[in-house]
Parts: sequence; C-alpha cells; structure tokens
Amino acid sequence: MTFEQIATLAITQKLHLATQDQLNNLKGVHLLHNALYADSLFIQDGVLFVMARTETEKRLLLISATREPGSAFTGQAGSTGGASWKACPLSAENADALRHAFPWTAPRSLHDRRTTFGCGDRLGRATAGHIRALRRYQVAPVLAQQSMRELKLTNRTYRNVIDDTSFLVFQCGYTEGFGADGDHLKTIPDIEAALAAGMTMITLDLSEVMRPQAAAFPDAQIDSEYATLASDVRLTVDTVYADKTVDLGSGEKLTFPRAEARRCAVMYTTALDFAKQVYDFLVTQKGAGHFDLEISIDETTTPTLPSHHLFFIRELIRRQVRIVSMAPRFIGEFQKGIDYIGDIAEFRRQFTTHCRIAKAYGDYKISVHSGSDKFSIFPIVGEVTGGRFHEKTAGTSWLEAVRLAAQEAPGLYRRMHDVALKRLPDALKLYHITPDLTSIPDPRSLPDAALPKLMDLNAARQVLHVTYGFILENQTLKAELFALLHTAEEAHNMLLDRHFTRHLEGLGIPKK
Repeated sequence: MTFEQIATLAITQKLHLATQDQLNNLKGVHLLHNALYADSLFIQDGVLFVMARTETEKRLLLISATREPGSAFTGQAGSTGGASWKACPLSAENADALRHAFPWTAPRSLHDRRTTFGCGDRLGRATAGHIRALRRYQVAPVLAQQSMRELKLTNRTYRNVIDDTSFLVFQCGYTEGFGADGDHLKTIPDIEAALAAGMTMITLDLSEVMRPQAAAFPDAQIDSEYATLASDVRLTVDTVYADKTVDLGSGEKLTFPRAEARRCAVMYTTALDFAKQVYDFLVTQKGAGHFDLEISIDETTTPTLPSHHLFFIRELIRRQVRIVSMAPRFIGEFQKGIDYIGDIAEFRRQFTTHCRIAKAYGDYKISVHSGSDKFSIFPIVGEVTGGRFHEKTAGTSWLEAVRLAAQEAPGLYRRMHDVALKRLPDALKLYHITPDLTSIPDPRSLPDAALPKLMDLNAARQVLHVTYGFILENQTLKAELFALLHTAEEAHNMLLDRHFTRHLEGLGIPKK
C-alpha cells in the first residue's frame, strides 16, 4: 500500500474519530492491517497521530476530520472521506515537531531512577526491540547512546541518534521516559555537540588526562613527580590521605600508605581538575541537576584499585563535582561481545568494595561498561549493588542485526563475514579483543541453517562486533542490511527482546 491508501484505510475505518480509550484497546497489537503501529495511536487536539509503514519505508501519519493536521509537520498531504491527512517523513524537522507535541519522545535526566540500562544502537533500528524487553522490568532505559568513535564509524551524528530514537519511542507508545548518553566523550567541544543535539547524560572519559602508567613507577619516581604538583594539592594529600585509614562501614577499612596516596595524586590530579572544568561547563549549559554526569576511568589496562576509587571520589567531592555514576576499571577482562574473563570470586570481592565506596560517598551508581554478555557476573552485579547500578551495552545489539542477516539472508551474512575478516586488522587498532580465529568455521562451508549459530561462537561474535564500521562502509551491504531490518522488523525485535531479557533476568531486575 501507499501512504495515501493507508490513510484512506484508517479514515474509512473511522480510526480518526475514535476516542483515546478506544484506541488504547487496540494497543499491544504491533501492526494493524500490516500498515499501522497500534501502540502509536494517539489523539491530540483533534488530530490522530500514528506511525505507518509501506514495504520500503515508515512515516508519521496525521489525520483530522476538522482541520489541517499538524501545521508544524511537513509531508505529503491529501484528503479523503471528509478527513485530511499528512504523511510525514522521519526527518529532523518532524522529529523536533514530534518532541514538541509529545514531550515523552524527548530524552530526560534519569538521576532519580535506581536501575538504569544503556542500550547502544549503532544502526538506529533497535529501539523497538529494546523497549519490548525493558518495558516489562523495573528499569529505566538509556535508549540513545553512542560514542564519538561509533558515530565516526557509522557516519552518524548525535542528532541522528536522538531523532531515530524519538520516532521509535513514539512507534512503541513508550511514555515512561528514557535517557540519552553522549558516551565516552573526552573534550568539551564534543560534549557541547552532544548537548546541542539533546543528550541528557554525559559519560566523561578521562583516559587521556589520567596517568595510569604511574601505577608502575618506583617510589622514588613518584616522589619526584609528586614534588611538581601544586602546593595545595600536596598539602591535601599529606594531611588528608597519607597514612590515614577510612572506614567504609560493614567492618571494611581502606588505608592509604603515604607512597600510595602520593601515587594517586600523580595519577589522577590532572584528570580531577579536568572533571571539575567539565562539570562547571555542564552547569553553565544545562543548570545544576538537569544533566546526568558519569565519570569513566575504565579505559585503561590497569584495574582501578578500591583505594584509588576512594581517592578519586573524595577529590571529586572536594572539588564540588556531583556525579550520577562512575565506571571503574574492574579486575579481569571485559572484552566486547563475550562473557567475563577472570577470577569471579576476586571480582566479587573487589566489586563489593567499589559498591561500598559509592554508597558511602553520595550513593552514586556503579557503572559496568562493556557490560553486554557478561552473564557469569550479572548475578553479582545485581546482588551486591542492591539494584542500584548502570549497565552499559553497545555492540551486542548490532550483533543481533548480524544474527538476523544470518537467519534471513545467508548470502548477505557471508559477504558481511568476509569483510569482517579482511578488515579485522584495522578494527584491532580501535578495539581490544583476543579472538581465536582458528575456531571460526568458513561460512561458505556451512549450510544456511547453521549460519545463525556463528553468533553463539565467541570468536565470531568478537570479529563481527568490532568490524561494524568497515562493513557499513560498503554501501551495497549497508543498503541490503537496512532493507532487511525493515522487511524483517518483527523478527529483529524478537531477537532483541530475547537477548535483552536474558540480560535483565541475569541481573536480577524485578518484573513490573
């Protein structure tokens, strides 16, 4: 059907005359007549709003029997059966108009929510599947989440990320609120760009202003470096931290030997000062309490010792920096797309201390980065935090799109797989993974029915996880993949629902 035919169908069936209560009775059915998304049926000021789809695209459909519908929206207009209609493309202009008409389609701060879950969506097509899973649980989703690295590799902007999310939130009729995360930002210009697009959460990545190499410096070198720090910094460290013991409660205490206190100062002072600069900038731009600031100190090869975490948060507080969450670098390996690698008992021990520090110093959330697929430690995260945490996922949603290709379009998958293997050396310059390539069978030697099982194989998952940008560079592959995501949308949403439900269940998040 064309959009004109879809509008005519809706009008002849008098959907435009229905009350909101009557329309609500239709919700829960994902598609009406294979053309209208039932969950997106809303009436406002005599205008019916609904998301509609043809075989090739989606548009926002507006219908009114009393006036020209939606003057703030642009699109193809017409009339039939005594009603006017407008089929609006999913453009930036119409996304703005949608957020104005329905404020719940715009992201907001989630600082008041206990459990939050970040859903990276590299393609702008996964939000409906995310919502299908998350709306059944007591969790607040961060539905729009991208790093600058991901934006560059996918040739998107923060505005694209927000707009794609807003339209899909409307399609799902999800009115409960969601966040938007400018992930792993390192500079004020990048933060400014994220804020301008509507991001409500900023994840400040301090990896380029920390000095993790100082963890291995001998004490003599630490003393030499320490002597170059400002006198007020040295006074604070020597009087507040050196040879002092801090009681975290529950019988646990952390002690700062003088040498280790000085090591913390050498490692983190520049990063702490930059965090203060960024916080003040955010307050100027958004106002105190109107943004969510997460501090990331996890992008290093050295785990964050609990004593270092304690030093860092106390120094943030001394600088009057307020955060919603912090991501330490935990013990073990959090490689992309696979389960946790490391000593689970030692992870529990250190993770418990990290959580006690967070509880004692403002009750901020501990954030688990590269958190997708870490099923062996999910029960620990849920239990030890008492449900107060932020879980961050990204590429695992892309892998479900890859799984869809393997399931529905074997030829497309095989070509994507070939590109992934060829471009893996380039991807390894950007991502740390250690896949055993010899464990991946040649897709050309496998029957079509066996291809989806490759997405259950660690090495294949990792290779496809990190090469997404290089696959999407191929415009033919990209066009075929996006066409598949449209025609097989329901199958894609079911895969995402299943995958994320497994995450939520593993984390012990209660159902509503």
